Formats: sequence, C-alpha cells, structure tokens
Amino acid sequence: MSSELFERIRNGERAAVATALNLLDARDRPTRERAVPLLSELARGDHETRVRVGLTGAPGAGKSTLLDALTAALRARDLSIGIIAVDPSSQHSGGALLADRIRTGRAAGDDRVFFRSMAARGRLGGLAAATRAGLDVLAAAYDWVVVETVGVGQSEVEVADLVDTLVYVAQPGAGDILQYMKAGVLELPDVFAVNKADLGLPAERTAQELRRGLAVGATDAGGWRPPVLLIAASEDRGINALVDAILAHRAAVTPAARRARRRAGDERFVRTELLQRYGSFGLAAIGGAEGLATQLAAATDLAPLAQVARIGEAIETALRSA
Repeated sequence: MSSELFERIRNGERAAVATALNLLDARDRPTRERAVPLLSELARGDHETRVRVGLTGAPGAGKSTLLDALTAALRARDLSIGIIAVDPSSQHSGGALLADRIRTGRAAGDDRVFFRSMAARGRLGGLAAATRAGLDVLAAAYDWVVVETVGVGQSEVEVADLVDTLVYVAQPGAGDILQYMKAGVLELPDVFAVNKADLGLPAERTAQELRRGLAVGATDAGGWRPPVLLIAASEDRGINALVDAILAHRAAVTPAARRARRRAGDERFVRTELLQRYGSFGLAAIGGAEGLATQLAAATDLAPLAQVARIGEAIETALRSA
C-alpha cells in the first residue's frame, strides 16, 4: 500500500495526499502508525528542490491574509504549493477549531494548491506531531510547502526545526525592540515581514526597531543577515519581494546545512516524543541519553515518527524484561 500511495503522492494526486494526511492526523495511534512505512519511503526520497517555509507571528499580524497573497504570487510564477495551518484544538473533538477557514480564497478550485488545517492537540503554540510528517508528504507533491503556526508559545522554535526558511510576520505597534528581544523573536527567523505597511509611520517605525535589533546580532555561518521587509498583504504590496527574499536565503544556505538543520530538529522531536510517552524511566531502560543516541544512529534511514515507533518498541521490550 505504501509504495503505491508514495507514487501517487509524487505524481501530485490530491486524493493520495489527503489520504496520507488523514492517516497522520488520526487521533488513534494504530491508524497513525499505518503511515509509518510511507513516511520511511518519503524520508529516502530526494525532495531537495522543494522550498519549505514557516510562517509565524503573533495573532492578528495578518498571517492568513499574507498566506493568501503569497499563494497567489507563487501561482503567478507557475509554482504549486502545499499548505499546513496549525490551528488551536477543540476541547471536545480534538480537531482544528478553525478547520478549513478561508486562508487562500483566491486559490479556491486550483488543483495545484493544497490546503490542510491540523490541530495543535493541546500543545499551546506548538506543532502537532503530524505536522512534521505532513510537511514531508507535501514536499513530495508540491514545489513550495508552507506551514502557518498558531503564533504563540514555542511555535517559532518548533517550526524553525523543520523548514528551510522561517518568516516572522510582525504587526505595526507590537512593541519596542526590547520586547522582541525578551521574547527571543530576533534569534530564529530568516526573514522578517512587517505587515500592514499601508498604515504608514507605525509600520515604518516597527521595521526600524527590528533593523536596529538585528544590527547588533551576528550573521549566521553563511553570512546571511535577515532582511526586514515592509509589506501590505491586503493590497498584494511587497509580496514578490518576500518571495525573492525567501529564495535568496535558500541560495545562501548549502543543501548540507539545510539537511543538518532538519536532522537536528528531527532528533529533538524524537527525544521529546519518547519522553512524553515513556518518561525518563523509560529512556533509562535503553541506557539513557547514550543509549538513545545509539538507537538514533541505527535508525537514520527512517522518518522521525518511524524512529519513535522503533525506539518505543525497544523501550517497551526493555521494560517488560526488567
């Protein structure tokens, strides 16, 4: 089943993409684990030409409007796009509260645009475990893959681990540079977009504050200094400049560096998932941090969720025999 589904996904078949995402986002663990063989095939695929972008920022910054404008700009360049929006979870159903709200209205009915909401599942500001695997599915089918986060808590930290370029959307009057620095906002994004530039002076002031804060920081190893762009998503102003900035950042980072960034994020994800499932006592059963490192080294050909499943089996076996 996984090989057939993999080929259909690679061919950009929407129904196949939806089937894979449904498996990953299922609430029951047995259903999710049916997708593990597929994820391992995806992990071994060559999707380096795909552009992975994270879109984050405080609620109200206009991320959804920007996502709609970005989608239109990419389609104008004849590029396909897959989108995952991580939404708050319903307390009753566990599903995404906002579900498939209209974020990409102009792309309605476009076969080369795929949109999916996924629930945060109680992880305030964080990403659902299925989001990481979902991006791998979309990267096999679409030219660009974008994940839009809830925009609070640890979302910036988590999404930076699984995308190649992190875009932070700031809104005018959100606070002075000290507040940005205290929140750690300046450390992770690769591109800053100050939205609602049509407001004039407040937007320009926010952009100046961000530029001043970034000027005292060091560039990354590749010499990249995050640009601060003024955009007005509701008017499609500055959107092509944003696309160009994302592509410029991608060109400034080597494929090896991109892979290393994702690999480090994958390892953090696996450790976190195992700790949540089995606790420190469970990890101690396989030798603690050293034993986990050995297990990870032996499972580099597997997708992160597949690594969680395999190492989880080793933990359960060790606990039963203890």
